[in-house]
Amino acid sequence: MGCSFSGLNALYDAVNGAGDVWINENRFRIVRQLGEGGFAFVYLVKEVSAAADGSSSGLARNKSINPAHISGDGIYAMKKVLIQSDEQLELVRHEISVSSLFSHPNLLPLLDHAIIAVKGTQNGSKNHEAYLLFPVHLDGTLLDNAKTMQAKKEFFPTVTVLEIFRQLCAGLEHMHSFDPPYAHNDVKPGNVLITHRKGQPPLAILMDFGSARPARKEIRSRSEALQLQEWAAEHCSAPFRAPELWDCPSDANIDERTDIWSLGCTLYAIMYGVSPFEYVLGESGGSLQLAIMNAQIKWPPGPNPPYPEALHQFVVWMLQPQPTVRPHIADIIIHVDKLISKFSS
Repeated sequence: MGCSFSGLNALYDAVNGAGDVWINENRFRIVRQLGEGGFAFVYLVKEVSAAADGSSSGLARNKSINPAHISGDGIYAMKKVLIQSDEQLELVRHEISVSSLFSHPNLLPLLDHAIIAVKGTQNGSKNHEAYLLFPVHLDGTLLDNAKTMQAKKEFFPTVTVLEIFRQLCAGLEHMHSFDPPYAHNDVKPGNVLITHRKGQPPLAILMDFGSARPARKEIRSRSEALQLQEWAAEHCSAPFRAPELWDCPSDANIDERTDIWSLGCTLYAIMYGVSPFEYVLGESGGSLQLAIMNAQIKWPPGPNPPYPEALHQFVVWMLQPQPTVRPHIADIIIHVDKLISKFSS
């Protein structure tokens, strides 16, 4: 999880305003802040090469890192997390552990990390800071792109919608193929990084594995059901949360198809910029939970010509309130490939 040398340097440089952070044996200079949320800050950083002769950087010499993820110009994204409790520390360690399990082109890889102890605000108390290093994707998230397109009244073409969605399916298929399967638990446009490519569909990469857990749970009591609902309320974004995580029966088998619900909501959002259920937030007395539990989907005005009905039916297929009749990721991939073939010709 890092070492005391790294921690001392990170702390020393931060205090002295140097803007440099050590993650294990590699030094990074903070270029600018990219975003923040809660106790986390994301920075654009540049690796400070230790080799005066311009030979390969420290990261490039790290045999555990896929060479495809090494930046040619040394530019990366670094997430800094302020940790003020044992529970927060455990959550960060879990995110690091789970992120290290996955290796797929459509899942954001964790390149390196360090957790350091820093002096707390109370006498003698110890807090921690975590530094997580990732490849950088400067075109932002699917959510960022959706907001920009909404402002311009623009829409992705049908084939681009499907190509973006197909990549998310590929990343989730990797997670769902583990034994036991892992659920991401927070699939949404804000957790999808987009990179625009000339002459190709945008590259889509699913990120943020802080909520990822083994997907299958046996619920056999009311207390277990309530415990799951409380966990979901904290870790799964409400407009994209599956019905069984809002109101879990006392006798239920939960599986990775919670992600399929979120995936259906995300397909809708690729088309229209929002979740299928957020419209109720603008209605007097509207209930997001009721709209989700009853799968009350409304189709807003779209592009001209409109999206084909086959896309609407595809969304409806994934948004089955009963999880036992919801399709699995393998079924989704077969169908999206057929739609891509149909609308590409």
